[in-house]
Amino acid sequence: MSLFERWLTLWVALCILVGLVLGNLMPGLFTALAGLEYASVNLVVAVLIWAMVYPMMIAIDFGSLKDVGRRPKGLIITLVINWLIKPFTMAALAVLFFNHLFAGLIDPTKAPEYIAGLILLGAAPCTAMVFVWSQLTKGDPNYTLVQVSVNDLIMVVAFAPIVAFLLGVTDISVPWETLILSVVLYIVIPLIAGALTRRALMARGGEVAVSDFTARIKPASVFGLLLTVVLLFGFQGQVIIAQPLLIALIAVPIIIQSYGIFALGYAWAFAWKLPHKVAAPCALIGTSNFFELAVAVAIGLFGLNSGAALATVVGVLVEVPVMLTLVAFANRTRNRFPS
Repeated sequence: MSLFERWLTLWVALCILVGLVLGNLMPGLFTALAGLEYASVNLVVAVLIWAMVYPMMIAIDFGSLKDVGRRPKGLIITLVINWLIKPFTMAALAVLFFNHLFAGLIDPTKAPEYIAGLILLGAAPCTAMVFVWSQLTKGDPNYTLVQVSVNDLIMVVAFAPIVAFLLGVTDISVPWETLILSVVLYIVIPLIAGALTRRALMARGGEVAVSDFTARIKPASVFGLLLTVVLLFGFQGQVIIAQPLLIALIAVPIIIQSYGIFALGYAWAFAWKLPHKVAAPCALIGTSNFFELAVAVAIGLFGLNSGAALATVVGVLVEVPVMLTLVAFANRTRNRFPS
């Protein structure tokens, strides 16, 4: 790792500070940038995420995808955690904190909305940023692609029933535009671009050419991550400054959930003796969230200025710093797993 990558967490912390400062000094600029969205997907952030995902897509060897089915354990862990554990532990933590532990610190009429927002986060596993976390932990790109793809297929049929059950709402309208647009932007387009790039590089110089090219564009990918952090915190800079205690309270169960889910997935992968390039992404997939989907549903069900929408936005803000600490931990413990 370069010196810059080694201190990535520090740069992210500085970007959080820059985002907060700029969001309060230039609210008009960030309001305009936030308005550049379609189906709850911010197009500026989408381009930056695309830049982060693209290098990993170049590493995908389509000829090796057929071998993933011979190693089903990583898929089993991902799917069990994402669909049989994570939504329910998030719901339990939300109820514990906002109906009981934080009851005296918040408006009690808002508690159900905060709980709903956290449930939506827990029931929406990540699609895009997983590729970034996998790349930072040197994960197997072929296996990660299959894990995300299978996860997305299940989300199409499982998200609405799980949310309806946990919220006690009978009619959940899945924002199909958000779901489909996110898959196209974050998986289909970069996958096609990566495949075409890989083919051209392989024809020119084989795996060496692929490695050299991805090494050259990696700084752009990291820059995309840092600029994304600035934008995310800039979008919500005024809200964070205006309601710091509420933001911190909402963040607590999200952080506990994130570290708990990662620990479960990572320990399970360790117990099953999975190689680190599968174990790390496997645990990180369960930890990360599909925040565009969660935000869109929260706004649709409860309104733009609801506690549910705010809770999903806090999930966005918490995710990158928390995930980077988990990436660092996974990298430090690499030698504990089979190669």
